[in-house]
Amino acid sequence: MKKYKYYTLTGLIALQITGACFAQTEKKELILGLSYINDNNQVQYLKANTKAKVEGKFRQISGIPVSFYIGSAVPANLLGKAVTDEHGLAALPIPASARDEWNKSSSHSFLVVSDSSVSYSAATTSIDLTKARIRLDTAADKKITAVLVEQKGADWTPVKGVDMKIAVKRLGGDLDVSETPTYTTDSLGEAHADFKLLNLPGDATGNLVIVAKVEDNDLFGNLSTERTVPWGTSSGFISDYDNRSLFARASRAPLWLLWMATSITISVWIVIFYLFVQIWKIKKLGA
Repeated sequence: MKKYKYYTLTGLIALQITGACFAQTEKKELILGLSYINDNNQVQYLKANTKAKVEGKFRQISGIPVSFYIGSAVPANLLGKAVTDEHGLAALPIPASARDEWNKSSSHSFLVVSDSSVSYSAATTSIDLTKARIRLDTAADKKITAVLVEQKGADWTPVKGVDMKIAVKRLGGDLDVSETPTYTTDSLGEAHADFKLLNLPGDATGNLVIVAKVEDNDLFGNLSTERTVPWGTSSGFISDYDNRSLFARASRAPLWLLWMATSITISVWIVIFYLFVQIWKIKKLGA
C-alpha cells in the first residue's frame, strides 16, 4: 500500500513539473501590423505595430526585433531592422539603397517579420501599396484645393472618391479649417475646402501651416503634405522676462514689494532684539 502511494505521489509530481514546463514554454501569439507613411512627399517610412493578448487584454509589446522587406522576405530585399519601443512601435525610413527596386513599378508589397522569441511566436504581415502623392494649392480668397494623384506607369493620374482631411497644423493636433471634417476627391482628384477660422493665432508674422492628409487608406497608406499661408493673426508675443512684475522671478519683483518685504523683515528682527535686551536687563536686576 505504501509503495502504491509512493508511485502515485511521484506521478503527480512529474505531471505538475511537466505542466509547469509546458506552461513556461507556451508562446503567446503576436499580432503584427504594418503601415506606410509619406510625409510631405519627401520622407517615406514604414511603421510596425506589435501587440498581444495579455491577461485577457490586448497590450502593446515592446522590445520585439522586426525586419522590413520590399517585395519578398529574402535577404536581397531587406530594407532594415528595428526594435519596437515602449509603445510597441518601430519605424524605418525607406533607404536610398531600395531606390532601384522602388522605381521598377508603381505598386509594391512591403513585409515586416518578427522572429520567434521566448515569450512570443514569430509573425509576418504585409501591405500592398500604390504610389500616390498630394498637391496642395491655396488662393487669396482663402480657398484650399488638395489634389490626389496616383502613379500609373510613367504618368500621374487623378484619384476619385478618396476621403481627405484638410486642417491647420497645431501643437496639440490638427484643427479643421471648417465644420467639415473630411473631403472627398472628385473626378479630377480634387478636394476643395474654405478656410473659415477667424483670428487664429499664427507665428510672429501671422503665418499658418495648412496640411492635407489621407489616413490609413487601403491602397495608398498614409499621405500628407503642407503649405504655409499668411491667414493667421500675429502672435505679437513680447517677453516680460526681464521686466519687473508681480509674476516675475524673485530678483525682478517690483521695487515697492522688495522694500515692503525688507522693511517687515528688519522690523521683526528689531523687535526680537529689543525683547532679548529687555530679558537680559530683567535677569541682571534679579541678580
